Amino acid sequence: MTFNGLPSRDSRYTVLLSVLFIGSGCAALIYEVVWFHLLRLAIGSSAISLGILLASFMGGMFLGSLLFSRFVSARFHPLKVYGVLELAIGGFGILLPSILSVVFSVYAVNTGYGHANVMVRALICAVCLLPPTILMGATLPAASRWMETTRTGVAKIGFFYGANTFGAVIGTLLAGFYLLRIYDVVVATRVAVLINGVVALAGFWLAFKAEYTTATFKPVRAQKHAGAANVYWAIGLSGLTALGAQVVWTRLMSLLFGATVYTFSVILSVFLVGLGIGSTIGSFVARCTQYPRLMLGMTQVLLVLAIPYAAFTIKVVIPFLNLPWAKDAFLLANEQGGNSASWLLSSANDIVRCAVAILPATILWGASFPLALAAVRKNQDPGAFVGRIYAANTIGAIVGALIYSLVLIPETGTRFAEQSLTVLAALAALLMLSRLKSEEQLFLRLFPFGKNRKFMVTAVWVALLATSVVLSAAIPFLHPGAISYGRDVQGWNVPAEYLHNEEGISASVSVSRDAHGIRTFHISGKVVASTTHEDMRLQRMLGHFPALFHKDPKSVLIIGFGAGVTAGSFVVHPGVERIVIVEIEPVVPTVSGVYFRDENFDVLEDPRVEVIFDDARHYIATTSEQFDVITADPIHPWVKGSAALYSKEFFQLTRKRLKPGGVAAQWIPFYETSEAAVKSEIATFFSVFPEGSLWSSDRVGRGYDAVIIGGVDLSNIDFNAMHNMFFEQPALRDSLRDIDILNSMDILKTYSGQRSDMEGWLKTAQMNLDMNLRLEYLAGAALNSQVQEEIFSKMVAEINYPSNLSRLVPGDEKRYRQWFQKRFTTGTP
Repeated sequence: MTFNGLPSRDSRYTVLLSVLFIGSGCAALIYEVVWFHLLRLAIGSSAISLGILLASFMGGMFLGSLLFSRFVSARFHPLKVYGVLELAIGGFGILLPSILSVVFSVYAVNTGYGHANVMVRALICAVCLLPPTILMGATLPAASRWMETTRTGVAKIGFFYGANTFGAVIGTLLAGFYLLRIYDVVVATRVAVLINGVVALAGFWLAFKAEYTTATFKPVRAQKHAGAANVYWAIGLSGLTALGAQVVWTRLMSLLFGATVYTFSVILSVFLVGLGIGSTIGSFVARCTQYPRLMLGMTQVLLVLAIPYAAFTIKVVIPFLNLPWAKDAFLLANEQGGNSASWLLSSANDIVRCAVAILPATILWGASFPLALAAVRKNQDPGAFVGRIYAANTIGAIVGALIYSLVLIPETGTRFAEQSLTVLAALAALLMLSRLKSEEQLFLRLFPFGKNRKFMVTAVWVALLATSVVLSAAIPFLHPGAISYGRDVQGWNVPAEYLHNEEGISASVSVSRDAHGIRTFHISGKVVASTTHEDMRLQRMLGHFPALFHKDPKSVLIIGFGAGVTAGSFVVHPGVERIVIVEIEPVVPTVSGVYFRDENFDVLEDPRVEVIFDDARHYIATTSEQFDVITADPIHPWVKGSAALYSKEFFQLTRKRLKPGGVAAQWIPFYETSEAAVKSEIATFFSVFPEGSLWSSDRVGRGYDAVIIGGVDLSNIDFNAMHNMFFEQPALRDSLRDIDILNSMDILKTYSGQRSDMEGWLKTAQMNLDMNLRLEYLAGAALNSQVQEEIFSKMVAEINYPSNLSRLVPGDEKRYRQWFQKRFTTGTP
């Protein structure tokens, strides 16, 4: 069928419609943030789970854009249809959290852990996300029917796309920096629903005011648009390279900025800003040019330059590029524990650095969409050709995101991924420039290759491919210091040797060794373990203390492998029969098993050990097994996703998975955080384990790390029995002696308080709940803070002698009282 031209539209209303698309994009991104937040809690945050989430969300957009024109007649007023779509999206926004709650409860009871239930996870995401995202995908094709198919009309559709993208920027920042930081997913959802409602009502008002003449179709043979197939392939490749690059560059810049929730919002926002600027520019070009296919091809040619530029800038320039206020932000963070001023200044610095690197490429990807529309417009139903272009771009984006996150980065590394992006951009350019037709004369005037078309096409192919290969080869390798120390650029050259560097499916891993022989284990730009005395002390305390407090554990669960030292601590407890380790990144145990074999007592080779590769939150929610001891050593709470392992609901799941008399332990960091964040962690833990107690690993009373233990009251801890174990179990005694714990008195000296001691201090604590993950935002704002001594001193300010201690070694009570009085009254360790 051929679409007969639409009448001209009043430009006054197109401006208002652009504003509505800003609102629509804003609501869509808020929903995306909220729904991903909720679904990750259910199906986990592993790379496969996140890939399923993304594919489901974008898959719905693809289906909505592709199928709209086939199921919705052009007889209906486009703006009424647009209003109905927005109302329906808002309706799903209201219902989806309740639907998810029911689905989660059924899923947790009836499925297992690991990757075996991938199809079940995919089904859940499809059922929950496809209906609303199909509606989202249909909004642009629906509104496009109100426009004519002239160059001006198609340019306006491009402006709508740009407006929608700018709205997405607002939604990303609003959700990431305000709604979820201050409120929770409920409030964020209500804001998005309200926006949908306003947009829908405005759409209905526009439909009432704006003229629309019903489009007519006549059944003729499908129009064959010369070169249209190449346009669809090119815009599909453009989507693939755009999302592939977003995956790669987010991975790299999160190392350099710190992988906080704010960093991911910053990177996404800058990426979307570039797309918005590009689509606006592309719309102007589409309105003016007679050669949209040539212009589309040239955007892909420029991407062959822009992608290597971004790769070079991220790896070589950004690490050393800091604006004048960055130093002020760092000083404020150190002095005041990550206050709002330091956090905002640091975020502004990251925004500028990110923009310097990726804006050129994102502008070009944004410009590609309106140029592709102009290249295939002809005399067609706008809802149909806009839907097809949008669908091609979206399906390319899905493929790019999945291939690069799940295959190329873990198998070949980010450098090869960037090289392949450059070559694919060249391929997209070739697809357009090899079918010039009406553009040939212009192209030949610019590049006088002669009138031999075959020669001209061959020359273009060879030149572009050669350029892409040369530029790809020039892309630098990632400095191992970026994986090891991330934003701490001064630390990059501290190690005498980098022993191992590897980019895994979920995280990048590095092992370094300094001039003194100290080995350090790094994950995604952060030190997570080392052979220093301080780190070894904490890691073994996380294993030994809950095991000793339990007295006779048979089965233990370790959340987070790291260097394996905590897991290895259980090897020397002869009564332990089963050791389960849950780790999200498969590379971590493999590397630790080689470089920290002695420190972790070769735990991976112990027949009692089972390693499960899964998100710990997902595992503990879906397993039916119970344990005598559960000890959790997640990555620092400022890392996005880690806060889900400090929430009240997670601690409730932990308690549920403990056998009667079971003991839980959790790492509490005092460095690179704020007092508010530490309060949140401790108060949330005590809300589930009111009998809990805190034990500091720091020997000089400055507070660096601590272990919080629940499930056992101090009155039930048998220190006398522990004293005997030092004589009866040589392997256990030696392991504890390595960390300066020679007897039960040394264990008592690490005691740093219980709930009753901290009630006054914790009055202002913010609970970390699944619905807000408040800790993620508190800790993320303070990642550059070093106020651990101040936090620790305030925490123990009201500490009293633990009168509920009752099972001490004879004579220890008097000695411990004297030590306690001296330590917490005079401050002398």
